[in-house]
Amino acid sequence: MPPFHNPSSDRIRALLEATRTIAVVGLSPRPNRPSFEVAQALQGFGYRIVPVRPAIDRVLGEQAYPDLYALPGPVDIVNVFRNPKEIAPIVDACIELGLACLWLQDGVINEAEALRAQAAGIEVVMDRCICRDYIAFHKT
Repeated sequence: MPPFHNPSSDRIRALLEATRTIAVVGLSPRPNRPSFEVAQALQGFGYRIVPVRPAIDRVLGEQAYPDLYALPGPVDIVNVFRNPKEIAPIVDACIELGLACLWLQDGVINEAEALRAQAAGIEVVMDRCICRDYIAFHKT
């Protein structure tokens, strides 16, 4: 199997421009956590955030859901803040639900699962910060 490669910078920019709704898996309700900070910034950029985390009801003013299967509708990107060893069930859900894009945040590196998702037709971005990419693409 060939090694994993992220999409080109142009493709990532286009993906971010076309995106409206982002499910954030592992979104912490604690303001000092990276997942909270990134999701809050994404809201400020105009994206709708859908928190995915069991045992919480709301975060950043949005209804939270225990897993991807419970989402009320489609999302453009599944953004993941989880241990790389816990990615397989997320990939399973993305495949089963026909979700188009999986974005694994900085440090969330699981090449085997990224390749499995790609093989199923899911666009995958791995080990990149969605917020940092958005900012880099929107500098004036």
